[in-house]
Amino acid sequence: MSIDYPYHFDGRRRTAAADDVDHVRDLIEQVLFTQPGERVNRPDFGSGLLQLTFAPLSDELAAATEFLVRAALEHWLGQLISVDELSVSAVDATLRVSVGYTIRRTDERRSDTFTRPAS
Repeated sequence: MSIDYPYHFDGRRRTAAADDVDHVRDLIEQVLFTQPGERVNRPDFGSGLLQLTFAPLSDELAAATEFLVRAALEHWLGQLISVDELSVSAVDATLRVSVGYTIRRTDERRSDTFTRPAS
C-alpha cells in the first residue's frame, strides 16, 4: 500500500492509503499537473502541460502538447507504465487529459481521464 494522493486522512483518522492501481493513477496525475520547477529537489519533474493551455489553439499546439505529455509520462513513469493512447483537449475553462496505459508489472490495461480548471 502507498499513501493516497492528494494527501488526506481516512475514516479512522489515519493517513489514507491507495492500492497499487490507484497509486499508479495518482502518479500519472502528479506528472501531468506538476509544473517543472515546482518541486524543490526535482526541478525538472512534471510535464509543463498547464502552461500550454494559454497558448493560441492550433493543430500544431495540440500535437506538441500530446508529444510533451507522452514524453513526460514515459520519462518519469516508463518503468511502471506503457502509454498506449493519449488525448489532450481544452474545452471552455477545463483541461481534459485521457490516458490509456498498461501497468507493466501486471500487464493490466487501464484508461483514465484527468481534468483540471484551466486556471
